[in-house]
Amino acid sequence: MSASSSSRHSAASRRGFALGAFAGACLLAAPGLATAQAAWPAKAITIIVPFSAGGTTDILARVVGQGLSQELGRPVLIDNRPGAGGNIGGQAVVRSPADGYTLFMGTVGTQSINGSLYKKMPFDPAKDFAPISRVANVPNLLVANPSQPFKTVKELIAYAKAHPGKVNFGSSGNGSSIHLSGELFKSMAKVDMVHVPYKGSAPAVTDLMGNQIAIMFDNLPSSIQYVRAGKLRPIAVTTAKRSPELPDVPTIAEAGVPGYEAVSWFGLLAPAATPKPVVDRLAAAVAKVMAQPEIRKKISEQGAEPVAETPAKFQEFITAETAKWTQVVKDSGASVD
Repeated sequence: MSASSSSRHSAASRRGFALGAFAGACLLAAPGLATAQAAWPAKAITIIVPFSAGGTTDILARVVGQGLSQELGRPVLIDNRPGAGGNIGGQAVVRSPADGYTLFMGTVGTQSINGSLYKKMPFDPAKDFAPISRVANVPNLLVANPSQPFKTVKELIAYAKAHPGKVNFGSSGNGSSIHLSGELFKSMAKVDMVHVPYKGSAPAVTDLMGNQIAIMFDNLPSSIQYVRAGKLRPIAVTTAKRSPELPDVPTIAEAGVPGYEAVSWFGLLAPAATPKPVVDRLAAAVAKVMAQPEIRKKISEQGAEPVAETPAKFQEFITAETAKWTQVVKDSGASVD
């Protein structure tokens, strides 16, 4: 054998050895990876809520989290990270390890609105998350401080037109469905109202009860208790149909703004690179939780509709909602720096 042939043979042998060693390492690593995924969850799980405690997102996260804790046999902790219309909480999730131990209670705002509303985003809603399951659909409820001089949609519109720029409406933050429900109302009713953003629904409701703001298009679960207590005046719901929890409250469409409809929704997501077996197990656990009568009752009592679906179906839903709300943002002219 010539020197050159010997050299080529030696190089080929080294390459073959290296490939063999790599393949062997993969074979050794794969069982370990599979074992780690099979052992999941081995510790507490955290659900990051991108709004303050007491709001609808927080309420739903705690109900679902309690159910998941019982189903998975591990503590489920709630971590509130409010601000920037949910973007602060979303950023915290996408920067977390993609191991199934950090989840996100996403909303129509964080997943389908903010991407077109904010000029700069700290994450890509379409690429940086792995959808797990929607958990609830929620009507928004147009509520007013009882001292305000209007009781119906038509009276509100008349008052706002007679006093342009004098009606303030609060929201859980720029880009939230609560915010855009108000923007959509402004556009369709052709009224001039001033948006006042808060870091969550709860502080906005507090100011609404204190008459610091006049109205709010709040998620029904976070305001219904105050409506029942007589501390807030219900004017209309934003959905196409009336809410079973408030059957005497008309829809905005039937009360004076034909064609108006806005629905909030909430769902669990994980960082994009979370292993599929973990995502699938989480989705299965959510489905079991949402099938429990006591969980469904708790969510329904809040004025929300319990939902569970596969990760693939949730992804399809998010895609469709993003297309819808992108157009709403464009038509309303809303924008956040």
